[in-house]
Amino acid sequence: MKKLIYLVFVLLLFNPTFILGAEGFLEAPVIPQGTAIEKSDARLELKIGLSHEEVLSFYKEALKGLDDIKFREWKDVTYIEDDGSRPWHSITISKGDQKETHIIIVKDNWTWIIGTLVLRYVGVFVVLMVLFLGMSASGKIISGSMKKIEGQKAAD
Repeated sequence: MKKLIYLVFVLLLFNPTFILGAEGFLEAPVIPQGTAIEKSDARLELKIGLSHEEVLSFYKEALKGLDDIKFREWKDVTYIEDDGSRPWHSITISKGDQKETHIIIVKDNWTWIIGTLVLRYVGVFVVLMVLFLGMSASGKIISGSMKKIEGQKAAD
């Protein structure tokens, strides 16, 4: 029994959320004072009684030094995106209400990944088609003008 208690204690000691004193969702930091509005395997929505600036400073500090993290300031929200291989894809922090802030953490999913790749794949061919049409049009114009110049030289 003592060995079991010792083992549980050691496992808790080496658990990162126990050491940091903060909760986590899909390896993303979560402010402990938040109240969960919706929680599933792929999404966590919280509301917290802090201002947007306080929540943003928490996430900037918690994610400091991590690669592939981008902070985007939009009109209504601050969007934190992970472009790496973490299990979470984004953290959205609402703006506007100074007394209450909504935080949404979304799991990375294959739909987004495949959609991005398909969009890029199609985009490359659209660019190539525009270049092809432009070069074809300029070739026709140059060819027509060269025929006119040759016709004038032959007439002289």
